[in-house]
Amino acid sequence: MTAGTRVEVRGGKNESSVSLIRRFTRRAQGLGLVREMRNRRYWHRTTSKNIERKRALVSQTRRENYQELVKLGKIDPAARRRGKGGKR
Repeated sequence: MTAGTRVEVRGGKNESSVSLIRRFTRRAQGLGLVREMRNRRYWHRTTSKNIERKRALVSQTRRENYQELVKLGKIDPAARRRGKGGKR
């Protein structure tokens, strides 16, 4: 387990508890603690080195095939779509 990060927020003289909590959550998000805790929420099985190597080889061959098609002029790299979601 990694070492914990301490987040400390002190309230002002006339500061409400709501604004204090809001400041605490902003500081925790800024340090990346919220994202880390959400990632730690569920146990993830580590992938073996063989599987990682196979995936790397597959992506490398796909990349090489794509570059070859670009060189042959069969694919226009400028027309490649970038964006989240939707059908391709």
